[in-house]
Amino acid sequence: MLKSFKKLRLALVVLVLAASTFASFSFVDNYFEISKNLDIFATLFREINIYYVDEIDPGKLMKTGIDAMLESLDPYTNYITESEIEDYRFMTTGQYGGIGALIQQKGDSIIVKDPYEGFPAQKADLRAGDVILEIDGRSTVGKKTDDISKILKGQPKTPVRLVICRFGEKKLIEKVITRDEIKVKSVPYYAMLDEHTGYIRLNSFTESASRELKDAMQDLKAKGKLESLVLDLRGNPGGLLNEAVNIVNLFVDKGKEIVSTKGKVAEWDKSYKALNTPVDTQVPLVVLVNSGSASASEIVSGAIQDLDRGVILGQRSYGKGLVQTTRPLTYNTQLKVTTAKYYIPSGRCIQALDYTHRNEDGSVGKVPDSLMNSFKTKGGRMVKDGGGILPDVVMAPEKLSNIAGSLLGKYLIFDFATRYRTAHESIPAVKDFHLSDSDFNDFVAFLGDKEYDYTTKSEKALQDLKENSEQEKYFSDIKVEYEALHSKMMHNKKEDLVKNKEELMALLTEEIASRYYFQNGHTEASLATDPEVRRAIALLQDKAGYNAILATPVKAGK
Repeated sequence: MLKSFKKLRLALVVLVLAASTFASFSFVDNYFEISKNLDIFATLFREINIYYVDEIDPGKLMKTGIDAMLESLDPYTNYITESEIEDYRFMTTGQYGGIGALIQQKGDSIIVKDPYEGFPAQKADLRAGDVILEIDGRSTVGKKTDDISKILKGQPKTPVRLVICRFGEKKLIEKVITRDEIKVKSVPYYAMLDEHTGYIRLNSFTESASRELKDAMQDLKAKGKLESLVLDLRGNPGGLLNEAVNIVNLFVDKGKEIVSTKGKVAEWDKSYKALNTPVDTQVPLVVLVNSGSASASEIVSGAIQDLDRGVILGQRSYGKGLVQTTRPLTYNTQLKVTTAKYYIPSGRCIQALDYTHRNEDGSVGKVPDSLMNSFKTKGGRMVKDGGGILPDVVMAPEKLSNIAGSLLGKYLIFDFATRYRTAHESIPAVKDFHLSDSDFNDFVAFLGDKEYDYTTKSEKALQDLKENSEQEKYFSDIKVEYEALHSKMMHNKKEDLVKNKEELMALLTEEIASRYYFQNGHTEASLATDPEVRRAIALLQDKAGYNAILATPVKAGK
């Protein structure tokens, strides 16, 4: 008996030692692989720098190598160089040093696209449409937008001298603008859409986003009887996770779990709950989303949906369920690395793309419907994971007509607004501003000598038919019919202008309003014809319909 026990104990000791040795060996083996490959990389880098036929920029070469390595993981794991730190700071804080203007390339020129109201560029009367010719004595010819943006940015209280060309002015204009700390608001606009319906646009999730949204809600409440609210997250790419949590907290009770994260490293397994007293847990809420609503926007809209706190309206969101964390590196550089996936209250992760398993060509695919799992909201409505947030009320995205797309792309609506601003010193308040038929006729006349042709889908299909039939030697048989059909289908630009007058008038109104009232003017003008905002208002006024959506199971997404 004793002998058997000794044998058993010996076997257990051997087993433990074997397991320990295996674990140690695995650790050592993994450490060796890392060390070996780092050594190979360093040796290769040194040899290239010494022996490559041309001169090498070591920093540029290293960044290329790092970027290529990170590209094999996911698009959100990025290396941030010292020179890019300021841009990264802007993404998280909304702050930077500069003149406060959006610039854009138009042909070979750099133009002012949009000066920010209340900041140095606007205070110095820099206008949309102004062409920037020189900056501090240096020509902008041949420069790209990024190059000019870096020059315009700088320490607050430092001057920058611009030479500009303005439509309607015979002489060049010189302006000395003093840079300042520019703070781009996360909530750029809010207002009452009607007597009882409020509207708030949230453009980003910087560190002040929840405070700005809270202030906007309280201001709307103070100004009147806020009986319902539209929260616009369309085109919002996301930002700070904790700000998303704080924003949901404005609408739900303290203690509610809003999101949780799970990663390979245990320290990233966290649960985020509402910690503060909400602003309003009862006001009917519609959240607008589209394919550009991502990350933190999906945490907010997804949590609102999972907790049955409001109705989501629009198009399916982007589908980014990954969490990034920044890690400091040497020489003031940083690594933004994906550390976890996030899960909204129903337990679902809305990540739409699988970066873990790649195709042979390196591409990744969307999660197929067959692999999506079903979950239930707090009230029992069915929702699915793996494909972004499917709205409760799905609307087709608004599409521009061919002619509107061409006029916008060729800056012709923009240029007409520039001329309109020169001819009109002021306009009424946006709600009272309406273009007349005479204004539209002026626009048509303005287009008279401009090139803005475009190819319709039907014309493209007909051209493809001709090319394919010629290759297959059939065209001679259908030539007569083809030419007759081609003659009937050829679009008439002037007819298209008349046919799409209402759409073009709306676009002109938005652009012109922005010349006098800046971003707020553009937003206010656009809301007047926004079909999703109109649908949201109608839904909020239909209390029975609103409540029915929250009480009825959502059908599986398409």
